[in-house]
Amino acid sequence: MGRVTVRTRTLRLDLDAGTAAARADTLAVEEPLQLEVDGEQLTVTMRTPGDDVELALGFLHAEGLLHEAGDVVAMRHCTDVGPDGEPTYNLLQITARPGSRLAGDRVARPFTTTSACGVCGSASVEDVLARVPAPLEGDDLRLDAAVLAGLPDALRQAQSTFDKTGGLHAAGLFSAAGQLRVLREDVGRHNAVDKVVGWGLRQGALPLRDSVLVVSGRASFELVQKAAMAGVPVLVAVSAPSSLAVSLARAAGMTLLGFVRPPRANVYAGEHRVVPEREREAGTGVGRATTSVLT
Repeated sequence: MGRVTVRTRTLRLDLDAGTAAARADTLAVEEPLQLEVDGEQLTVTMRTPGDDVELALGFLHAEGLLHEAGDVVAMRHCTDVGPDGEPTYNLLQITARPGSRLAGDRVARPFTTTSACGVCGSASVEDVLARVPAPLEGDDLRLDAAVLAGLPDALRQAQSTFDKTGGLHAAGLFSAAGQLRVLREDVGRHNAVDKVVGWGLRQGALPLRDSVLVVSGRASFELVQKAAMAGVPVLVAVSAPSSLAVSLARAAGMTLLGFVRPPRANVYAGEHRVVPEREREAGTGVGRATTSVLT
């Protein structure tokens, strides 16, 4: 795979002391990844190299172009060479299974994504719901509020590349008990989620009905969409959700938490899955609605 980090020169300013000093710094790599399906360009996305197969699988799944990893016969990097003479691994060639939607019903024209835009072209909540494999409500999943509140810190502690660069988003899949199953980092928060979903596809684990997805930033409409398409019932975000993200989560039967910064967190959808500590200690609260702010 390509490089995840690079070293660069920088001038460190100390504004209090009025001094400047040259030093080296570590940056997260951002490079284009071109996806080709059966010899035709499908899309170009900006990403941090690494886990490209998972990224492609997760992206194609969110687009509704494949339902399982078996819809892809093969993937391989076609290595080109960068200015430094090193291979870049920026072209991923995909062979679709004959008869699959990916082979015969994919988007007719190429489209471009960036590390920020996520899945483009979904016009409405109804459009997404029509593509969600099955409704998410009706399960008996109940989650300890204290466990949920601690997940962003657990995610941050597992971000090894962020420690070096300070410049990567993360998405992590946790069990209901708070155990980390998989974590992926990327300059694009949507890419990080695609990589996690792609991991689930390769493991044959979709739908991810017993899992909690944790993201390091805000909860956008696109992230809720990707989670719903993968069957994830609970999405936890460090920052704010958007209004459309909340609308989609409620319509899909998901549980959505934002501003998860202990000792508080806001529950915007699916309150019935969250059991506050005081109700847990009292042995009550299972199946009951919670308040929107956990304390």
